Amino acid sequence: MRNAIRWVPAVVWMAVIFWLSSRPGPAPAGIEIPDKIAHFAVYAVLGALLWRAAAPLGAGAAAALGIVICALYGVSDEFHQRLVPGRTADVRDWIADIAGAAAAVVVTVLIIWCGARRRGAAPR
Repeated sequence: MRNAIRWVPAVVWMAVIFWLSSRPGPAPAGIEIPDKIAHFAVYAVLGALLWRAAAPLGAGAAAALGIVICALYGVSDEFHQRLVPGRTADVRDWIADIAGAAAAVVVTVLIIWCGARRRGAAPR
């Protein structure tokens, strides 16, 4: 049960992404974030949350799983956006999604690895 709870933040964040993708048209007034940066950032958060959820599998497996889930969810998100008025699907958005997830996973693994080295423990 404890490991299942680790997945809740990632699933909630996926719901937030779905909700944001369901909104017609461009970003709300007052928010001026370039599209690719927004995709990168949103999926970086998802990648880190997925890595945390899968961490009991080991750093490498968690990293791979996090990136793969983000890539698949990104494809589904782009397809979903095709169905929303004022939105489009764009392969470059999907690439930004994967890049954000991969960057977050790499940074997360490096932070864990550096922390383990400082403590004199070998990261798994």
